[in-house]
Amino acid sequence: MTEDASNRLREVTVNSERVYEGKIINLRVDDVELPDGGSSKREIVEHRGAVAAVPITKDGEVILVRQWRHAAGRVMLEIPAGTREQGEDMIETMRRELVEEIGHRAGQIEPLAEVFVTPGYSTEVIGLYLATELEPAEGASEADEKIELVRAPLSDALEWCRDGELNDAKTVAGLLLAAMRLEQQGLSAPDG
Repeated sequence: MTEDASNRLREVTVNSERVYEGKIINLRVDDVELPDGGSSKREIVEHRGAVAAVPITKDGEVILVRQWRHAAGRVMLEIPAGTREQGEDMIETMRRELVEEIGHRAGQIEPLAEVFVTPGYSTEVIGLYLATELEPAEGASEADEKIELVRAPLSDALEWCRDGELNDAKTVAGLLLAAMRLEQQGLSAPDG
């Protein structure tokens, strides 16, 4: 985006009030001045950020996690992900989450992208990674997470994205970006 567009469209915060502080999110309401001089309110969910990885085994399988998502009201199939701890580096978070969620360490973690989850009302940025050279690792999962692992050829997971079976945004974006990266590297994952 050009600097000119940023200046033309910028909203300026004139007042901010935090109305909720939680374990994972905070909520604030900002009074903003619009570029045309008008005013409005913006409800903002503050989140410290998260990470997610597409873990690919040496056999070309992706390891997904199946879990209940209360906000969605259903079970979802996703790439492993987790929230950053205060001050924690994204790669450090990713290494921790891979052990906690899928019981593997990654010898190689490559950044794919950093994306805003819902920039209309949230500060959350999620780092997407490709995790390869996986080795089993002992780790404790979080007590409040009940997870089932699902292994599938990457080609199947991509088909599930196309068919709408996978509809978690970070999972769809991560799988598509991982497939593009592997193709760039001349490494297409086998069909399994």
